[in-house]
Amino acid sequence: MTMRQMLRPAIVALCLAMAGQSAAQIAVGFGGVAHDATQAVEVVADSLSIDQTSGRALFEGNVVILQGDLRIAAGRVEVIYSDAGATRGVDAVIASGGVLVTRGEDAAQSDEARYDIATALLNMAGDVLVTQGAITIAGDSMVIDMATGNGTVGGRVRTVLTPERQQP
Repeated sequence: MTMRQMLRPAIVALCLAMAGQSAAQIAVGFGGVAHDATQAVEVVADSLSIDQTSGRALFEGNVVILQGDLRIAAGRVEVIYSDAGATRGVDAVIASGGVLVTRGEDAAQSDEARYDIATALLNMAGDVLVTQGAITIAGDSMVIDMATGNGTVGGRVRTVLTPERQQP
């Protein structure tokens, strides 16, 4: 038995012990680099309702939002505007009805999501599943800092770690 074969069970045990200690949270990267929020935003939906008094717009039915390499798809998206003077800016975007966020080769899906413009934080909740190449991570919630691409999956986190195959 080689040294590598003897150490393999110990390394697997160490990885499992570390995973057990951090089962409530795991850090993930999303998109690799910061998102460029200055690019134009395109929204496509089956319908749009605007309420000028409350400062809200509601897109419903097969909603797709595109900005650069960022794509958000959902059944329903509500846009909340600020009351900052004569020109209203967007405060938050709330998506529900099966949310899918993709950026490059990374993808995340959840029941609902909220993107806060001021903090650049995307909060996803309800059966979160993140896919990054061959890696998948599931959890109860996820927060992504769109300014940095860093994220954290929380709740009961599940993933499968596959060791590299060694050639004989």
